[in-house]
Amino acid sequence: MVNEQQLISKITWRLMPFLGILYLIAYIDRQNVSFAKLQMVDALGMSEYAYGLGASLFFIGYFLFEVPSNLFLDRFGARVWFARILVSWGIVTILLSYTQNATMFYILRFLLGVCEAGFFPGVLYLLTLWFPSAYRGRMVGLFMIFSALANAVGAPVGGMLLDLDGLYGHAGWQWVFLATGIPAVIAGIVTFFYLYDRPETAGFLSNEEKRWLANRLASENAGMDRNAENGFKALLDPRVLLMALCYIAFPLAAYGLSYWLPTIVHAFGVSNTVNGLINIIPWVVVAIALWAVPAAADKAKSKTPYIVIPAFIGAACLLLSALVPNHVLQFAFLCIAAAGIFAPQPVFWSLPSRFLKGAGAAAGLAGINSVGNLGGFVAQNVVPWIKDETGSTIAPMFFLAACLAIGGLLVFVVAFMMARKEQAAVPHGA
Repeated sequence: MVNEQQLISKITWRLMPFLGILYLIAYIDRQNVSFAKLQMVDALGMSEYAYGLGASLFFIGYFLFEVPSNLFLDRFGARVWFARILVSWGIVTILLSYTQNATMFYILRFLLGVCEAGFFPGVLYLLTLWFPSAYRGRMVGLFMIFSALANAVGAPVGGMLLDLDGLYGHAGWQWVFLATGIPAVIAGIVTFFYLYDRPETAGFLSNEEKRWLANRLASENAGMDRNAENGFKALLDPRVLLMALCYIAFPLAAYGLSYWLPTIVHAFGVSNTVNGLINIIPWVVVAIALWAVPAAADKAKSKTPYIVIPAFIGAACLLLSALVPNHVLQFAFLCIAAAGIFAPQPVFWSLPSRFLKGAGAAAGLAGINSVGNLGGFVAQNVVPWIKDETGSTIAPMFFLAACLAIGGLLVFVVAFMMARKEQAAVPHGA
């Protein structure tokens, strides 16, 4: 007789810390460009605009290759494909340390997006193969806690690497890319030997445990539409298209806030060291929310309130941070806003697996994430533009609040469409 909680705990401890560390490396590799900027712009004679454009090209490469990458993952398996993703993005990150001019920077940033494409939605797809639906929200939340950890440790690490300026003939900005690229390559090699593609190939599970998990997942997928496994049709599903549209709000608000939070705190008149320490606080709040909200949602019948309410609270706090003059209150509202932006996302990602599986889930999750991550491109270009036009570091918060509120409203529409589809699929008289 299989003990469900013991089995889920065994899988969780085997997979989640490892996947979380990979996400930590990925997130720091996304952040490193903001630290390198402090020296790289002057060293290469680039304008702020040129650097911002190059930084944002990552999201274009990511957008174009996200869906193909996840379909390759479904075909070749997580072990091989994740190893490829990690090694290739690590190599490109290392090459960034030898950037000579703006053109080379543009090409490498685009290639970095191409190489990393598929990692986050790939993990989401992998969780659908290993965990019953009742646990997925919590697992995505646990996975995303490592992004909060990356934000918390990223600033001190970035500052320390910049201070290596001149060591072994390399500038500080070069060390930023070298020291964050090499771990990705090493992690890719480890992934090839550590990760299992599916539960049925896992050496750490007994045959009885494999059968129980296979039967549980099969029973959950039994009532799905006959096109649930069709990757192409998943991309055209109105629910997927609308989810992709409303998800834009979350990365947009997240990147806008995380990129500008240090600037806002700096305006409080604190030193760089104090700024870095203060910026740990919001991500501790985010980490707590990333565990608490999905855990509560997994026990609830309706998931919608656990997406919409935090999003609306986040939007309200972004607005209040721009309206109140007191710096302590501003910062407190931004901490709550950060939690409101990140905490709903694991619950949001539990929705597609209710109507997609196999290649359909791989394509659908990638499609939603690829379109949604264009919010990062928007944030890196629109937020600085608003700041330049208004001369205020807090004015972009109005824009972020509006986007987050619209995203929350669109979730209501998604929930309504899903409920109608599920109701139509139930046979009359059942």
